[in-house]
Amino acid sequence: MSLNRDRRARREAQRRNEALGAETRPVTRRGLFLLGAQLVFGAVLAYRMRQLQVVEAERYLLLAEENRINLQLIPPVRAEIFDRNGVPLAVNRQNYRVVVVRERAGDVEKTLDRLGLVIDIPDHRRERIRKEMHRKSAFVPVSVAEYLDWKNFAAVNANLPSLNGVHPEVGLSRGYENGPLTAHVVGYVGRVTEREIEAQKNPDPVLQIPDFQIGKTGIERAIEAQLRGEAGTRRIEINAAGRVIREIDRIDGAPGTDLHLTLDLALQAYCHERLGEASAAVVVMDTNNGDLVGLVSNPSYNPNLFVRGISPDDWNALLNDKYRPLANKWASGMYPPGSTFKMVVALAALKAGVIDPNERIFCGGSIKVGRRRFHCWKRGGHGHVRMIKSLEESCDIYYYEMAKRVGIDRIAEMARQFGLGAEADLPIPAIKGGLIPDEAWKRRIHDEVWQLGDSLNSAIGQGFVLTTPLQLAVMTARIASGKAVEPRLIRARGGVPIPVTEPAALGIPKGHFDLVRKGMHEVVNSKRGTARRSRIADDEMRMAGKTGTSQVRSITAAERAAGVFKNEDLPWERRDHALFVSYAPFNKPRYAVAVVVEHGGGGSKAAAPIARDVMMRALYGPEIPLRAYPPGQRPERPSPEPAPRPSQDRGTSRIRT
Repeated sequence: MSLNRDRRARREAQRRNEALGAETRPVTRRGLFLLGAQLVFGAVLAYRMRQLQVVEAERYLLLAEENRINLQLIPPVRAEIFDRNGVPLAVNRQNYRVVVVRERAGDVEKTLDRLGLVIDIPDHRRERIRKEMHRKSAFVPVSVAEYLDWKNFAAVNANLPSLNGVHPEVGLSRGYENGPLTAHVVGYVGRVTEREIEAQKNPDPVLQIPDFQIGKTGIERAIEAQLRGEAGTRRIEINAAGRVIREIDRIDGAPGTDLHLTLDLALQAYCHERLGEASAAVVVMDTNNGDLVGLVSNPSYNPNLFVRGISPDDWNALLNDKYRPLANKWASGMYPPGSTFKMVVALAALKAGVIDPNERIFCGGSIKVGRRRFHCWKRGGHGHVRMIKSLEESCDIYYYEMAKRVGIDRIAEMARQFGLGAEADLPIPAIKGGLIPDEAWKRRIHDEVWQLGDSLNSAIGQGFVLTTPLQLAVMTARIASGKAVEPRLIRARGGVPIPVTEPAALGIPKGHFDLVRKGMHEVVNSKRGTARRSRIADDEMRMAGKTGTSQVRSITAAERAAGVFKNEDLPWERRDHALFVSYAPFNKPRYAVAVVVEHGGGGSKAAAPIARDVMMRALYGPEIPLRAYPPGQRPERPSPEPAPRPSQDRGTSRIRT
């Protein structure tokens, strides 16, 4: 019995153990799994915490610091530009402006109403201000008015207590003293566009500054990097909203390098005044060192309009003007040189040895080549002509004969030796190289064989030949000096003069030069010369030159038989271009002058008188003696010369010597 009780007790204990094992076995497995997961998670968390606090601590510290400290660029001070005498051409003017901060203004419309009682705020500007405030954060200043005069700026300052959120500021803005006189040389600046930034591989970060301005034309554009300078930096403390708390420190940038040009502003003013309403270009060049002392494209425009944002009406007026005031005629205007090209042909013939200067060639008014007849400008002809007379009276038949003997390739070679057909190395955008054709050029461009008629047209500066007024001045300076004078426009950087390299000799015999120079002398000073009325009567300052007239239309056989129309009877755009090149004094050259008057008619009537007057102004200065004028042309009282307007913002800058 006792044995049975023991058995029952053992069975009962076994059942309890089995029941207990069935209940505890699953809990133990889940516990082991959870424990393992917790250990893994804890290890990963510990590893990540170590990464953040130890390995990447410096990086996150820097990010946190950048959330509190911001680095900003300070716009550099743009270099200023002066003429050869230190007269300002492009300066940095104080820009008085007014801004409004929306969060401090409260009721913006009421603030603008009050401000409108002090300064003029047109409706269209109010609309722009509203749109700009909507786009920007409340603490960002929005420009309300710029370029205020001192009276209005002072009035705003006096009324500040009643103008919540209004802040007067003084900055710098580009200004062009006597702007229209040098607009085509200096150019102008304007706001950076997205297209201009995208066009650069590694754009300067300073270009991202709002409303930052860069050069758009002229020298301002050509050497933008030198004029711009280097930006500075400043560190500022900002809060979480991005508002500036304080400035911590700053490093000022480097200003651009000031420039002194070779231009004489007083001479520029005289040239503009002398050209009047003509669509024309004038270049005055020093024959000894290549200094360009006069560079005028007329009519001109006011570059200050572009700095402040030109209005649609002003822009359309400039764009639709038939006299093309925006075009830089002296640098990029390409014109057939007409008879001013004949000196090159004469020198090519002398070099080739195909002409004796004393050989006489008969001019009967025309010659026939193949089925075409080539005419001289003088209908009845010049009779028997030698080289000097051919220049003096500008006989076309003589140069037709030279073209047949020399050939276009040797003419082109001589032309390039005198700077024609090549771009001048000047800091001016879009400068043109003209066109000096040869046989290979026509095959390459037109896939045609060069014809004899092409050579005859080229010999009198027509046909394919194209030159710029600048190139004609270089050509004339080289004829006068016998040296490869190169034009230059920058005289000094940072007040330090740029050394002038002595030009090399052209390698042309002096006797050849003497013949051409004698012919140019006779053009102006002999009784039969085509420009005799435009001579300088002072023997010490006698001028040598050459007239040129280039056709812009074809003259039909019927018109020639009936009588060629006079230029004054034709519409302006169908009249011939008038040209004249000269140098003086004849015995000791100092200046070369080239004048092109678009559709001016004959070179002797339209261009030569302008060139003579400009030359006298360059030689004598503002006081031209009466003895310099030929009898019958002496003014009773010399007209007062317009003086360039002096700078109102600063004094002149001189070159260090």
